[in-house]
Amino acid sequence: MKKSFYPTLLLAFFLSSCVGTKKYNKKVAELQSMDSSYQKIHRELDICLSEKEQKSEKVKSLENDLVYLKSISTNLLQQLNDLSIITNSQAESIKKSLENINSKDVYIKGLQKEMSRKDSLNMALVLNLKGALKDVNDEDIQINVEGSAVFISISDKMLFKSGSYEISDEAKTLLSKVADVLRAQPKIQFMVEGHTDNQPIYKSKIKDNWDLSVLRATSVVRTLQKDFGIEPNRMIAAGRGEYLSIASNDTEEGRSINRRTRIVILPELDQFFKLLEKK
Repeated sequence: MKKSFYPTLLLAFFLSSCVGTKKYNKKVAELQSMDSSYQKIHRELDICLSEKEQKSEKVKSLENDLVYLKSISTNLLQQLNDLSIITNSQAESIKKSLENINSKDVYIKGLQKEMSRKDSLNMALVLNLKGALKDVNDEDIQINVEGSAVFISISDKMLFKSGSYEISDEAKTLLSKVADVLRAQPKIQFMVEGHTDNQPIYKSKIKDNWDLSVLRATSVVRTLQKDFGIEPNRMIAAGRGEYLSIASNDTEEGRSINRRTRIVILPELDQFFKLLEKK
């Protein structure tokens, strides 16, 4: 963000305190320009907070601007008070603007602290999961962070037989390891997503791929609850059918990749959203 108007303000307010009407009007205009700059920074901050991916870089830039504004604010206020033409109400208005800058500074620091805390929790969770699943083939289970959530993607062959939604005994061993990590984080909520390829279903008890994906998700959720003691109020079961594919369904290899179950560990957003409330 450019700051070329700040040196102009400083130069203007170092002028003599005995000024005429013309100079007074000029200083009022400059003060209004500074207030407009404050408002612009606040609007940009709101836009920044609405876009999570770009927030860190934008907040840092805004913080630098606020630091710069604070560095000149004390001298600016003193110069204004030294002018014989400035009124008490004008001085009070400027003081309130400076107080607002300070409150925004505290707000940004709190936001950055919460972002850093969440990133640290996600990293610790990923390391714990990878440690617990170190003996599982990387092609069959993948763990990564996207945005503010942790994703565990498990291939279809690790959990179910073809066209089935019944959990295999081998799959329970895998789910028990995931459950051990999730139980250690009792405040974390997560969603289990079922995904399929685009091949038609010919079993009478399963209507279509929507049905199969939901049944698989509920099977995993039910197993985590009944066999491994995960509280049901922490879990969401969801079916995505064939409509969120990550590979082409034109080949057997691609269809195999698309048949998967994904556990999405949701971020703790309550405290974060409190920081985003309108100030």
